[in-house]
Formats: sequence, structure tokens, C-alpha cells
Amino acid sequence: MAVYTQVSAEAAAELLMRYDVGKLVSLKGIAEGVENSNYLLETDRARFILTLYENRVNPADLPYFHNLLAHLHNAGCPVPRFIDDSTGQWLQDVHGKKSCLIEFLPGISVSEPTPEQAHAVGQSLAKMHQAVGDFGEIKPNPLGHKSWRPLFDQCDKVAADALQDGFTEDIDRECDWLSANWPQDLSQCAVHTDLFPDNVLFRGDQVGGLIDFYFACTDYRAYDLAVTHAAWSFTADGRQYLAGIGEALLAGYGEVIKLDEAEVHAFPSLARGASLRFLLTRLYDWINTPADAMVTRKDPLAFYHRLVFYRSVESSKLFGGAP
Repeated sequence: MAVYTQVSAEAAAELLMRYDVGKLVSLKGIAEGVENSNYLLETDRARFILTLYENRVNPADLPYFHNLLAHLHNAGCPVPRFIDDSTGQWLQDVHGKKSCLIEFLPGISVSEPTPEQAHAVGQSLAKMHQAVGDFGEIKPNPLGHKSWRPLFDQCDKVAADALQDGFTEDIDRECDWLSANWPQDLSQCAVHTDLFPDNVLFRGDQVGGLIDFYFACTDYRAYDLAVTHAAWSFTADGRQYLAGIGEALLAGYGEVIKLDEAEVHAFPSLARGASLRFLLTRLYDWINTPADAMVTRKDPLAFYHRLVFYRSVESSKLFGGAP
């Protein structure tokens, strides 16, 4: 989440006239994240998230996100709903941007998860993968492994090497390695691919909400798990692997869905890919984010350190000795 497009209270109040959700009480920009412009919008009846979709989200993909969340909600997964206006429309235009009013889910995001919380996240991710077994829509992953080399080529190499000596040479080799060794023919389904701690809302140790599905697509379920593992199982700077968190997350997932032998074997490679994907998008944003954007830039090196870890580890260590 972030704020690129400024929305005035007057514009928000005008938007709310299309809905039966009450009158505007407050509007506050949300700085976290890097993708869309987001506001916490409160009326005299309830709270909502107002999202304006910026350049990285293709408006043609919005019906997929809407339908996926409706499917998950109907299956009992704790996900937010898009709110319809009084004419039944869920997609709006605000300041020339496609926009939505979205249900606000209560709960807190944690920065230092406990093993119990990581276990609960693993279970919730697996239940989500189960729930989409009958979701028929297909959306290729625009940030899948074939996109990483072109994305790296768009990054200023001088600016990248300023982060760390030899950085671009190492990433160049990693792009080549993953291109040649990316796993084939694993189980696919609709996946989140961005289930970081700030996209999970807790109520105690229980998951109360899974949010921010704007990278959702069709890809390997084990890759989705690898993204989540990379996001949760390290200190913020990526330098220290938190084995208790990582093993709890994988154990929680395995209690609902047991990965097959090919998925377990491929897991370190999938985690290398997950680390590279976030390294590259963070690198691109680090170099290209406008100076006046109300957005928190994130350090690419935090995922470089994760990548180095996954290069050196075997599946048996990650799964706590599980086959």
C-alpha cells in the first residue's frame, strides 16, 4: 500500500454519494507498500479501504481479483470483499484512476511473528489453495520467472552496484541459473504471491484476514509457499534465518496440504526465485520511485541475503528433517 495520487476529502465524499455506507468521517493515506494508492476511509457506519490502482496494476486484471476474492470469501476464507455501490458497480473512477471501495478487516499485522502465528499462516495459505480448487479462471504470473531477466535489464546497473560491490554480476548469474533450472510441471492453482506479514491480519495467534491480492495469479502452489517462507522466516534485513518460524510455517501448511516429493525437492530453487523476484522489484522501485511519492522504499539487499541463504540450503533443513 502507498499514496501516489492525492484524494481530497471532497472527492471522497462525492464518491461515497454513490454508496449506501454512510457519510465521510475521516480519510487518511496509508504509506506502507509500493503498488497502489490506498486510504483508510471511515464513515459514520464503518471503515473501508479506498484503493486507486496505479501503473503496475493492469485495469484489465481487476475482474480477476474481484472474482477470486468473491470465490474465497464464499469458501469461508478470511478475505475482504469489494463493496458495490447503489447500482451494483464495484469499480469506480477517482481522479482518472480505476478505484474500489473495499471491506476493512480488523486485526493487526506483526513485524516479529511467533512460531504459533507462522503455523497459522501456513495453514491459512494451504486452506486458500484448497479453496481455489474449483476456481476456473486462469491468469499468468506477470512477474514469473520469465520476467526476471527483462526486469533486471531495466535497472540502472551503476545505481545497483552502488548498493554492493559485484551486485549486478551476481544477479546476472542468478538470472541465468534460474532460467536454466526452474522447476517444471508442479501443481498449479490461484496463488497470492505476496503474503508478507503486512498482508496478514491477526487476532491473537489466529489469522483474521488475508489482504492485498493484487499480485494474485496462476502459478505453482509450492512457489506461493516459497514466497511466504522467504517473507516470514528471516530478520528484516534478511541476514538471519529464523528456523523456528520457517519450520512452523511449513508444518502448518503440511497439516492441510502435503507437498509431493517433486515440490519438496524443488523448494530451495523456488525460494531462490522468490528472493530474486522481490530483490528485482525492490531494486527497480529503489532506483525509480519519485522523490515526492508518499511511499516507503524497501531495501533490495534484504532479499539478496535471503537469496544467498537459499543457495546453500537443502530441503531437509528447511522442512526440519521432513522427507
